[in-house]
Amino acid sequence: MTLTMTPEELAARKRRNVWIALGLVAFMVLVFATTLLRMQRNLHAQQAIDAAAAQTSSLGPQAPAGQVIVPSRSAPVMPQP
Repeated sequence: MTLTMTPEELAARKRRNVWIALGLVAFMVLVFATTLLRMQRNLHAQQAIDAAAAQTSSLGPQAPAGQVIVPSRSAPVMPQP
């Protein structure tokens, strides 16, 4: 048993498929643009951190670019009541 579709049904299916494809492409563009913007923002933030570290290099030990030196504690700090 073969199901045959009318020309109107075929045209409706084609329109529906085109809109689904356009929606998928729009979603992919949105994800791509969001990723690029976040990467760019992180790059600028890292450059600002590196610039600040270069200005304060005379204050203490030097950490590699992008890393922060955290001072260690010799004894645990107890909260006060």
